[in-house]
Amino acid sequence: MSLFNARSAGTIYKQELLRAFRTALQSILAPVLTTSLYFVVFGAAIGGQMQHGMDGVNYGAFIVPGLLLLTLLGESTSNASFGIYMPRFTGAIYELLSAPVGVAETLAGFVGAAATKSLILASIILTTATLFVDYTIVHPFYALGFILLVSASFSLFGFILGIWADSFEKLSVVPMLILMPLTFLGGTFYSIDMLPQPWRTVALANPVVYLVNGLRWTFYGKSDVSIWLSLGLTLAFLAACVALIAFIFRTGWRLRN
Repeated sequence: MSLFNARSAGTIYKQELLRAFRTALQSILAPVLTTSLYFVVFGAAIGGQMQHGMDGVNYGAFIVPGLLLLTLLGESTSNASFGIYMPRFTGAIYELLSAPVGVAETLAGFVGAAATKSLILASIILTTATLFVDYTIVHPFYALGFILLVSASFSLFGFILGIWADSFEKLSVVPMLILMPLTFLGGTFYSIDMLPQPWRTVALANPVVYLVNGLRWTFYGKSDVSIWLSLGLTLAFLAACVALIAFIFRTGWRLRN
């Protein structure tokens, strides 16, 4: 007997991707349009007034990693949370639990589809950014690895959120009221080295600061914090999400009620 049922995982994965593409106008076009507006307002209007850019990098190019991360965090979390919440809402979760589908197949399907959609969006946004600014990626392989890591981590986090939520309102609480403010305050549009004390120390308590700077380092080789600290915290968050999901499936918390 195979330890991993690839057909089951593939079926869930395909179904979730098709669901995303059926709402492409909302799930793909809207984030790209929003990011384009950020480039116009911040990159062109504000960045045009900054003669020396940020840390020697053109301001429009400087905000590319932050805007990319803003989309990755929100979309990875929302896609995965909605994907697992709908079977719970409709009662189809019981068919999934009674089927010969393990935790690995379930995660590969739901989380894999959410991460894939986020990566598609990331590719579109990076392509769109070339229409507004000239940017470079100093460490392209590290950038790809970091984007994959963030997408997987927050897709797992979204999966947990979708199991925890018992209403559609709760699904939007974390992405809109927690992740988005933390991302805006996490150095998306500025370097935290610009902040006076004690605000710089306060900013370092924001976990998104390490994500933004980790990705920015892969683009320009510049970071306000240690790249190893950024990588370590991201891996720790991934491990914590995996451990919590293992606990959920072992105990059936919120899955069977």
